[in-house]
Parts: sequence; structure tokens; C-alpha cells
Amino acid sequence: MLSPKKSLNILRKTNALLEGHFVLSSGLHSSKYIQCAKLLSFPNLAEKICRSLANKIRRNYKKIDLILAPAMGGIIIGYEIGRILKKETIFCERVNGKFTLRRGFKINKGSKVLIIEDVITTGKSSMECVKLIKKNKAKLVGFASLIDRSIKKKLKIKKKIISHLKINVPTYKKNELPKDLKSIPITTPGSRFIK
Repeated sequence: MLSPKKSLNILRKTNALLEGHFVLSSGLHSSKYIQCAKLLSFPNLAEKICRSLANKIRRNYKKIDLILAPAMGGIIIGYEIGRILKKETIFCERVNGKFTLRRGFKINKGSKVLIIEDVITTGKSSMECVKLIKKNKAKLVGFASLIDRSIKKKLKIKKKIISHLKINVPTYKKNELPKDLKSIPITTPGSRFIK
């Protein structure tokens, strides 16, 4: 198992842990941003973190039929965890702002589905995935992510999240920004807002 200290060192080494003023895909503001795509650009380092997460998933979930990952952030992580656990892995993507299964992907009725993301902040994307699972009359096993940066009172997920690393970073609504964060120019990372 990879220690939190070694994991943070890997995130910093790959520039996956950024500092500044960020607007997250949830619309919340933060002084830190985890850009897992930067981590994933170094497969030899990302593999260590994914293997550690896969071991936690194995210990917590005995029966998984399918892994579902939301695009974009969850695709590579879902693939790597699926490879390690030897599980079929699919992804959903936004069509007109709503998660949809495309490319011939399907969720079989009654199958046990694990949702995997890169980073969970509010759980909004994961909960959108839950709708696809319910629509297909399958069963949600649980949630997993490389990084869990959620805060309980803002989290839409009520089940336990299995994560490789829990990072507590405050998030703020636009009208509740602390003075020091207001003074830093805003960066909008990720892909949700790209037109």
C-alpha cells in the first residue's frame, strides 16, 4: 500500500497537485486542484496509485460485475482499475449535458456496478452515473476514486467512498470567498466547461 506521504509526493512530482484559485466542475472555488490527467501522463507512477486503490476496492467489495467511469476524468482510471481487477469497464459521456452510454456500452439488468472517478468533490458526476445504473435496473455496489476531496456537508453521495487518498481542501461558493483567495486570478481547470 502506498503511503499518503509518498502519494502526495507523486502528485507534486507530476504537477497533478496545483495551487492557486480554481473554479471546480461543481462550480465551487478552491485553493488547490487535483489534475489527475497530469498524474496519468506518467503511467509508471500512476500505476502505483491505481494498484493501491485496486487493493482497497478488493478488500471492500467482494462482488463487482462492471466498472462504470464518467468521462473524461474517470476513463483511464476506470480502465486501469478494471485491468488490475480483471473486470469489464465502460464509461459514460455527456450528450446535451446529460450522461449517456454510447459506443455500444450497456449495463446488464441485475449487474453489480462500481463507479470509479479520478476526484470526488461533491459527488455530482457519480450521482449522475447512479441514474444510469438505476435506469438499467442494475445494482450500485459503491463509489471509488483516486482522490476524495469531499466535505461531508456538501457531498451528494451518502454511501462510503473508497479512495486511495483523502485530501481535505476547503471549497467555497463564489459569494463566500476568503480575502486571500479573492486576490488570486481564477483558473477554470478540467473539461466540463469546454465548449
